[in-house]
Amino acid sequence: MTTGIRIGQGFDVHAFGEGDHVMLGGVRVPHAHGIVAHSDGDVVLHAVCDALLGALALGDIGKHFPPSDPRWKGADSRTFVRHCDHLIRHQGWMVGNIDVTVICERPKVGPHAEAMRRTIALDLGIDLDMVSVKATTTETLGFTGRGEGIAAQAVCLLIRT
Repeated sequence: MTTGIRIGQGFDVHAFGEGDHVMLGGVRVPHAHGIVAHSDGDVVLHAVCDALLGALALGDIGKHFPPSDPRWKGADSRTFVRHCDHLIRHQGWMVGNIDVTVICERPKVGPHAEAMRRTIALDLGIDLDMVSVKATTTETLGFTGRGEGIAAQAVCLLIRT
């Protein structure tokens, strides 16, 4: 039996490397480091994609955009989000809401959270109040606490149209 709602969750992590910014939620955030990744390494959008894909059992971001494929080298992760949106709409679903938590000591997410919300809402064609972006630290514990990398987790609710 198919219900009229689906829930998905996603998680992504990347190590810090050379650079002067990170991409978070489609927003260029100044930082003392860049991200080590095949694409632009946007942990927020990667977690969102995995949540959307997972809600409909469509695999994960690596299945749709494999890191072994040179087409995705340095790719803008907003392309991935728009692809996921197309897939869910094509199957008769729409986003009910998205909730994202960024996990890091730095950079500070708060000053950029509204811009991230706007970008995600725009790419998914949904209202701003359907997207939440917040952050937490790990109180200096673990790889994020030591400033070695950044992580994000996302959940989404899909509603049958």
